Amino acid sequence: MPKIVDAQARRREVAQAVQRVVSRAGSLEAASLRNVAAEAGLAIGSVRHYFTDHTELLTFAMEDLGRRIGRRVRERAEPLLHPAVDLDRRALTEELFAELLPLDDTRHQEAALWLAFTTAARTRPELRPCARELQEGLRTLIGQVLAEARRMGGVPQRLDAELESLRLAALLDGLTLQAVLYPGLVTATEMRRVLRRQLDQLTR
Repeated sequence: MPKIVDAQARRREVAQAVQRVVSRAGSLEAASLRNVAAEAGLAIGSVRHYFTDHTELLTFAMEDLGRRIGRRVRERAEPLLHPAVDLDRRALTEELFAELLPLDDTRHQEAALWLAFTTAARTRPELRPCARELQEGLRTLIGQVLAEARRMGGVPQRLDAELESLRLAALLDGLTLQAVLYPGLVTATEMRRVLRRQLDQLTR
């Protein structure tokens, strides 16, 4: 009997091959069909079977990365948005936002990849919707967490959740950018300290 291939699983495998190529090269320019096919262990024709063109391939790879990051962040956020009485909100909030920082090898690689994709989106319009969706989703999630914290009395009632979500998103983006562009200059410990200082200021 002919082997049955799960098309979606194969598309994800190819997308992950794109991510590995981009991660090594630091740029989307390296993710040619030839390079991606070689990385995935497939013929170029097989890659074309699952993706109509190079644009669809890159877009799917970016979306796959965004889904992976988003899924992990939403799991961290869930207890904060549907809290129990004995919840340690402060510790869970810190862990949620720390999930968005490159504090270990996995998150550093994902951050570098996301930066490569979002940088490419400046000249590749097809990538912009995905980049914008994740950024807007991040701001919305931060706003929801802060609004719930305000409702539960964890931060002052006068707190402007919308404004503070923008500040926090900018802080996380800035720390991530520095850590990716200048490895070793900003340590995981320092990023944690900056995040804690910001959260401490929110509770005053």
